[in-house]
Amino acid sequence: MNKSRLLKGVLALSLFASGYFAAAATPYANANSDQSVKVIVDGKGVTGQLVEGHAVVSARAMADALGRVVTWDSKENTVQIESRLDTIIKRGVIRIGTTGDYKPFTYLNPETNTYEGHDIDTAKQLAKDLGVEVEFVQTSWRRLMDDLLADKFDIAMGGISRTLERQKKAQLTTPYLDYGKSPLIRPEDKDKFTSLDAIDQPGVKIGVNPGGTNQKFVNEHIKKAEVIVVENNLEIPDMVADGKVDVMITDSIEAIRYGKDNPRLYAALADRTFTKSQMGYLMHRGDSIFSNWVDLWMQEMKLKGEFTKLEKKWLD
Repeated sequence: MNKSRLLKGVLALSLFASGYFAAAATPYANANSDQSVKVIVDGKGVTGQLVEGHAVVSARAMADALGRVVTWDSKENTVQIESRLDTIIKRGVIRIGTTGDYKPFTYLNPETNTYEGHDIDTAKQLAKDLGVEVEFVQTSWRRLMDDLLADKFDIAMGGISRTLERQKKAQLTTPYLDYGKSPLIRPEDKDKFTSLDAIDQPGVKIGVNPGGTNQKFVNEHIKKAEVIVVENNLEIPDMVADGKVDVMITDSIEAIRYGKDNPRLYAALADRTFTKSQMGYLMHRGDSIFSNWVDLWMQEMKLKGEFTKLEKKWLD
């Protein structure tokens, strides 16, 4: 069956006499009864059945696809698919997706095997204000969106850029930090690499991690220099310092942090970044209750000066 015929119109919850919860779409003249059908719920496929020309799907299956809890009030004959906010509170845990490879926002310290950084502290505060525990789920820049859509975590945190492309598949929160792309280089090259044109030259080696906005920028703007893709983002600064690559194109905040921590590195053009961007947190779309709560929580964090405290701790 053509996917465009699957769901036309508003889904309505209905309760069968057997106690089977279902979502029934408007009927189709050409639909065959008892035919298996796949219903796409917010980008996730749910198997259903055509019954008397209606696409029928278990409400529990829909809830599972959305990462939420479904409840049935037998007295009121009411089915409710809860917000992720309610699900998190009932579960007692919020799952935070993070890469662990992006200082100073998220870093999996191999000595302690624990996460640390600006957004790790923010995630802990988020969990505290929700009244739940926090569980960190490791992901990567390459897998970030797929892992979110597979419901491996409730929200992703850790220096994530707000982009129109990401907003097509997910929900980005209001911003909490402004930044731009800039080069991390060696101090002796600061008079050499004074612009993007000066960097994009034959013989120059640029290290970049795959799957994120750094690689997207490099792919769009670097035409002459050699691009070396490095899976682990944490390895690239040392490669710059050791002369294995000449430049790391990254977020200005990360470049400044590495420049302060390592005298063999220099954050060039941090005051004249190649782009202007903002960071936010990545969430599942289609749940205004949870996204509105998180946005209000972020506004409260700003009003109380909590984000300013975190910036002084991790970014200064």
